[in-house]
Amino acid sequence: MLLIYTHKITHRFSYIMRHIFTTILGIEVTYTTKVEDFIKHTGPKITYTKQPLQNEFFVRSNDLLFEQGINDIQIYLADWQGTPCFFAAGDRSNLPFDIFSASFYMLSRYEEYLPHVKDMHGRFSPKDSLAFQNDFLEKPLVDIWAQKLLSALKDKFKDLKHKPRHYNYTSIIDVSSSHCFAYRGFVRGMSGFFYDLASLKIRRVFDRVSVWFNLKKDPYDNFFELIELHRNNKVKGMFFFQFAEYSTYDKNVSPNNNKFKHLIKSVADYDKVSLSCSYSSFNDIGLLKEEKKNLSNVINRPVSSSRMRYNRVDIPETYRNLIEAGFTDDYTMGYTHEIGFRAGTCTPFYFYDIPLEVQQPIKIHPFAVHDYGLLKYRNRTEAFSAVERLYLETKKVNGKFITVFSNELIGGESKLNWKKLYSSILKRVNV
Repeated sequence: MLLIYTHKITHRFSYIMRHIFTTILGIEVTYTTKVEDFIKHTGPKITYTKQPLQNEFFVRSNDLLFEQGINDIQIYLADWQGTPCFFAAGDRSNLPFDIFSASFYMLSRYEEYLPHVKDMHGRFSPKDSLAFQNDFLEKPLVDIWAQKLLSALKDKFKDLKHKPRHYNYTSIIDVSSSHCFAYRGFVRGMSGFFYDLASLKIRRVFDRVSVWFNLKKDPYDNFFELIELHRNNKVKGMFFFQFAEYSTYDKNVSPNNNKFKHLIKSVADYDKVSLSCSYSSFNDIGLLKEEKKNLSNVINRPVSSSRMRYNRVDIPETYRNLIEAGFTDDYTMGYTHEIGFRAGTCTPFYFYDIPLEVQQPIKIHPFAVHDYGLLKYRNRTEAFSAVERLYLETKKVNGKFITVFSNELIGGESKLNWKKLYSSILKRVNV
């Protein structure tokens, strides 16, 4: 049992200590504010405050874990043996940086509470992030810092016990449009037909008619090919289906279509099915609950995991809404058009609500790759190499690697050949 002495135990303090020591490092930990209890303890111990008590392992604390609310914090990045870090701790500290405060800053998404200009979908731009601006978006810094801490602790305490964790991979298939031409209904189908005709998209007109007359399979209908790929590569797959009425940004098949319902139920027999929340439900808790309930009724089991349309996250309201709707896990933490670790980690973590100063009961599973983030690469080799870099970074710290691909892109035509790219990625990252 590792004992940590500090001058004040706050919600922030216990939240980040539990995550770093218990979740990432597998070390049993307890805390005290009593000097006499700390001195009596004969096992491994750390002082986390402004001054050391004796000759123990000491990390000089920043004020962040003992504050409340959002303050204007100046961040000065420095190098720690090849790894960026901030909140310098001074010469007397056994660690040159207060990684606990730095980790809290990253995981709580502190910077997303600060004034910033949102994009057209109300999203925080990656270009406003500390990670993007300082070129460490592709590094799971929180996990790297934790491993450096573990190494230093093992040098100090030779008999320190910890439970090693293991790398794992999850593939998410985001289904915001299950079919390109099929099951769309007469009005939507004919509107699309005449639009393609007027735009001289002859190939698309031919494909549309071929699907209508069952001469050709719908290009987006690749679900069982994907399931087979997952099975052959021993990959854990999750399918997030949108189950919402038509709107400006929600263009999936109607949830009342029986063939669509049958498809979802069939997929759920092989892989986990969860909810891709509609654009319209972003600020509508009632609609969010309705979509969740309707999907649950189709698959005849509870739906507890969510993904927001277009990766829209407005902190803290989005997570509060998901909690109220009954979700326990969310897979939206990441960027659509930039690959990397938005929260600086490849470890799932609970959401910390800064205005309420409380850990909320929803676990965030950060993804590192969204397929739209690979569109900027010139060819399949470059895209594969980019994914491999993130995989190797995750593997080094035995984290959880999550990718998000859509049945649309995999079923479409492009210079990247999405189906081949996805297949080659599965073979590489699941080892």
